[in-house]
Amino acid sequence: MPRLALVPGEPAGVGPELCVRLAQRTRDYRLTVFGDAGVLHAAAARLGLPLTLVDARGGSATPGELAIVEIPNEADAVPGAPDARNAVAVIGALERAAHGCLAGDYDGLVTGPVHKAVINEGGIAYTGTTELLAAQAGCDVVMMLANDIVRVALATTHLPLREVADAITPAALERTLRILHRALHDDFRLPDPVIAVLGLNPHAGEAGHLGGEEIAVIEPTLAALRHEGLQLQGPLPADTAFLPGKLRGYDAVLAMYHDQGLPVLKYSGFEQAVNITLGLPYPRVAVDHGTALDLAGRGIADPSSLFAAADTCARMAIARKAASATDPHG
Repeated sequence: MPRLALVPGEPAGVGPELCVRLAQRTRDYRLTVFGDAGVLHAAAARLGLPLTLVDARGGSATPGELAIVEIPNEADAVPGAPDARNAVAVIGALERAAHGCLAGDYDGLVTGPVHKAVINEGGIAYTGTTELLAAQAGCDVVMMLANDIVRVALATTHLPLREVADAITPAALERTLRILHRALHDDFRLPDPVIAVLGLNPHAGEAGHLGGEEIAVIEPTLAALRHEGLQLQGPLPADTAFLPGKLRGYDAVLAMYHDQGLPVLKYSGFEQAVNITLGLPYPRVAVDHGTALDLAGRGIADPSSLFAAADTCARMAIARKAASATDPHG
C-alpha cells in the first residue's frame, strides 16, 4: 500500500473535518496525519464520527483510524476564526511531512487548504505551499489542476496580467513542458502523452496580427521539442481548445496564465478537482479550494476534493514506483 502523509492545513478551516471524513473511508493506501490531535478529535466530535489516532509507523489503512505525527498548535483552534499564533504549526506540519517524503518514509503528500494571509500575519513569509515545497526540495515545479474531464497545467501561476508575457520565455516554456511531459509519463502511466499548448493572445496571435509571442517564443520552442519526440499540439486558440471533441485528442492542456485555463477546469467539475505539483521528487496533491472559514465547524463542507486528492496521490505513487523500477536513471 502507498504510504501517504496528510496535512489538514489551517486548523480553523474545514481541513480538519475533511481529514476526519477521509479517515472513515475504506482505502487502499496508508495515511499518516501531521497535525494537532485535539483539533482532529474536536472535529470528529462535531461530526459525530469515530476517530482513533495511533502511533503507527508507515500509517494506517483502517477506517476510522489515522496514524499521527503530533504537531500541536500554539493557540486553541476555533472554527471560522484563524489565529496567527498557529502559523508556525501549520508550516511545520507541511515541512515535516514533506521532509518525510524526501527521506522515503512516505510515498506521497496530500495537503488541505492553507490561509496565506494568516501565515504571513504570523511572521512567516509565505506565497504558497507549491513554492514552499519546491524551495525545500530544490527543484523546479509546475502547477497542474485536474479532474475527470481535463488536466490543465500552467506556464505562469500567480502573476499580474501585465507581467505574464515577459515571463513566457523559451527557457521557461521548455522547462515547463519537459516537467509536464515527464509527469504525464511517470505519474499517469501515459507512454506517449499528447500536450495541447495554448497561445497567449486571442486566436493564438492570428499569424502575428494580434500579438507576436506565438511566432517569436511558443512556436520555435514547440518545434525544438517535437524534434526530440514530444507530442505537442499548438499553439492553439484558447477559446476552442477546450471543446469536448478536441479534449479527447490530448492528455493535458498547457495554459499560458492562471485565468486562461483554470476557469474552464473549475466549471467542468470543481468539486472533484485537485491541485497537483509536478516536478517534485514525490507526488503532491492538494484540494482545489480554500479554507472555507464560513463553513468550518458546521459539518457541511464537501469532502470530494480531498477524497480525489488522496486517491490521485495514491495512484501517482504507484505509477511513479513502477516507472522508477523500469527506468535505469531512476
